[in-house]
Amino acid sequence: MNKRRTTCAGVSVLVVAGVTGALAQTASGPTQPATSSEPAALAEILVTAEKRSERLADVPLSITAQNAEELTKVGVHDVSDLEKVVPGFAFTQSVYGAPIYTIRGIGFYGEAVGISPTVSVYVDQVPIPFTRAAEGVSLDLERVEVLKGPQGTLFGQNSTGGAINYIAAKPTDVLAAGAQASYGRFNDAAVEGFISGPISSTLSGRIAVRTEQRDAWQYSSYTGRTLGTKNFTAGRALLDWKPFDGFMYELNFNGWKDKSDSQANQFERYDSSSSPNTAYPGSIAFPNIAATLLARAPTQANDRAANWDTEQPEKRDDDFYQISGRGDFTLPAGLTLSSITSYSQLIVHSPTDTDGTELPIFWLRIDAFTKTFAQELRVSSPAEGRLRWMLGGNYQYDRVSDIQYAQNQGSNSGVGPLRFIEFDNDASGQHIRTSAAFGSLDWRITDTLTAQTSARYTHQTHDLTGCLRDVGGELATAFGLLSTVISGDPHVPAPGDPAYIPPGGCATLDDVTNYPTTVHKTLDEHNISWRAGLSWKPDTDSLVYGNVTRGFKGGSFETLPAIRPDQFDPVPQEQVTAYEIGARSRLFAGKIDLSGAAFYYDYKDKQLLAYISADFFGSLPGLVSVPKSRATGAEADITIRPISDWYFTLGGTYVATKVESNFATLGPLASSGSVDVQGAAFPNTPKLNFIADTEYRFPLWANWQGFVGGNVTYRGRTVSTFAARSEFDIPDYTLLDARAGMQHSDGKLRIWLWGKNVTDRYYWTHVDHVLDTVTRVTGMPATFGISASWRL
Repeated sequence: MNKRRTTCAGVSVLVVAGVTGALAQTASGPTQPATSSEPAALAEILVTAEKRSERLADVPLSITAQNAEELTKVGVHDVSDLEKVVPGFAFTQSVYGAPIYTIRGIGFYGEAVGISPTVSVYVDQVPIPFTRAAEGVSLDLERVEVLKGPQGTLFGQNSTGGAINYIAAKPTDVLAAGAQASYGRFNDAAVEGFISGPISSTLSGRIAVRTEQRDAWQYSSYTGRTLGTKNFTAGRALLDWKPFDGFMYELNFNGWKDKSDSQANQFERYDSSSSPNTAYPGSIAFPNIAATLLARAPTQANDRAANWDTEQPEKRDDDFYQISGRGDFTLPAGLTLSSITSYSQLIVHSPTDTDGTELPIFWLRIDAFTKTFAQELRVSSPAEGRLRWMLGGNYQYDRVSDIQYAQNQGSNSGVGPLRFIEFDNDASGQHIRTSAAFGSLDWRITDTLTAQTSARYTHQTHDLTGCLRDVGGELATAFGLLSTVISGDPHVPAPGDPAYIPPGGCATLDDVTNYPTTVHKTLDEHNISWRAGLSWKPDTDSLVYGNVTRGFKGGSFETLPAIRPDQFDPVPQEQVTAYEIGARSRLFAGKIDLSGAAFYYDYKDKQLLAYISADFFGSLPGLVSVPKSRATGAEADITIRPISDWYFTLGGTYVATKVESNFATLGPLASSGSVDVQGAAFPNTPKLNFIADTEYRFPLWANWQGFVGGNVTYRGRTVSTFAARSEFDIPDYTLLDARAGMQHSDGKLRIWLWGKNVTDRYYWTHVDHVLDTVTRVTGMPATFGISASWRL
């Protein structure tokens, strides 16, 4: 059964929260397997996108909702897989391994761990503050919902691209259990299971665990070694306590551990022209490295082929845990008081070889941790009546330590005659405090016409302490000498000299004195985001709506090798004013669901990926703030069931982006120079995205049904960065998945064969230039396997 429901409405400022599942499902029960092929788009679905339970057909927001069965069937196991079921959603992996999510072409490419994304992720209204913490959110779900457009008026995180909310399957009032196992190419094995039920008359619980193990899928044509093993485990424990009528408290313990290999990049060519030290013919370990790399051919057009430094580890050691509690208390007059409290911690120990070769040119390891405390308190009116309102506030505190340890033996690994190999990009002292007050008001003017409005005031302070830090003493010696030279007193500094840098000390040089210093920066911002809209329901299953939204994304600090303090200067908050009109309807007695929308985003200070100068380290990827830009587009989604045992869905998004102001930025190579990108489209923003899914069911024998289906994803052409040559293009590509199997009529047992990227399409999602080489991040090759699921 296809459970897809895409409703394209006005640009929302709300984050999806707490989906209750299908109308026939109880609020306390998990999503049950279906026994027919009718898509969920043709059924009644309840959502709480506005923090209250409503029919999806009545919500004037742009939402894509999928239940657990549909996600499993199509092969959605993490956030990146949402490309298969959400029109306009795209995933990109950065050169350092960071996940980048975009909706309608609006995303945020940043390598720093402690940067808030443009697409926020939540689990049961609890924020996952940073994208690297979102790996385990797909465990044991009832549903996932995706909102498109600016978010933030009712939730604790502002985001200009959209929001994804995962709704965990809840504890049940009766004993329930289930399991799923799969095995595929590269010995890819995954096992997931849950058990749920009552503990006492007032307490119920649910425990779920998933583990994924896989052998290597990449290989080196130079060394014969392999890379790409997977070792990931996630778990969740839920407790629901209902001591008396009118009060309920939900406690959530969850976490994951990832000890998988990092992905290696593919080498395209050698180019050290962006380094200021090009006269240096090679590196310390490889004096003829330039000649060696100039003679090297690009990596073959094979998604499995790559090279990496065999002397360095490539295995991650990342983990995340979170505890959250939500209480709902019924007050007099039907009011509801809700409190959501959460604490989370993320640890990242993630190595990556960015140069795409087996030579030790540039190797980087991210050592970071984040600690987040969040508290929300709100009061809401009864759902009935012509006026519905909500008032609340929230507070979030983030402590971030973000250190990038680098080993550099490339063309810029030195100052004059002095060479260095190791250094830290140290942004270990970050404190982010966010306070907000919000409210919403819905007025049902007539039985068919409703006005909606909401607003949120946000104040955020972001304090940073950091520097370019020595590791091992070589950088300290080189930059200590540099300090004496540019300060006008060239000599070798000794302890006590203001230019002296002790081993492990900061090597960032003050703009005025030219002596080493630790950098302290503060970003203090506030904003008012809001939404206003009208919706009209000509009948029960139709809706027409329009919204105007003002949204913001907070400013950010980058993590770079900062020679000067101003290289730590943040990019300011971005602002978008979004206009959207949309409609949805159910036609021909439920055989067709059709929805569509058109939107226009007017941006100020859009945060985008470009290249910025890092002095002795050349030009490096970094964030820039584009004064004025826009995005214009439309999307549509249709679900058709011509007969009871066959459905077909198709969704697509068109987005045209443009820089509208004069803006000069560096290209990735020295030959690019400084270029005015006025008129250019946003990087990593394809104009066209399409998805399609179909499944046909047929009787086999007795109580068994067979099924066969497939999924197609198309992503249009785009570019990796501004002012780049054609080698930084990302061509369009189409991916085809297939599935076939059988299921018992009661839906409790299902067995199927599956294939992903069955045509073995070679494609890449990003191209980068870090120091001396141009490299690609490729997609996965064809994979195939068998899966089985069972429920009590």
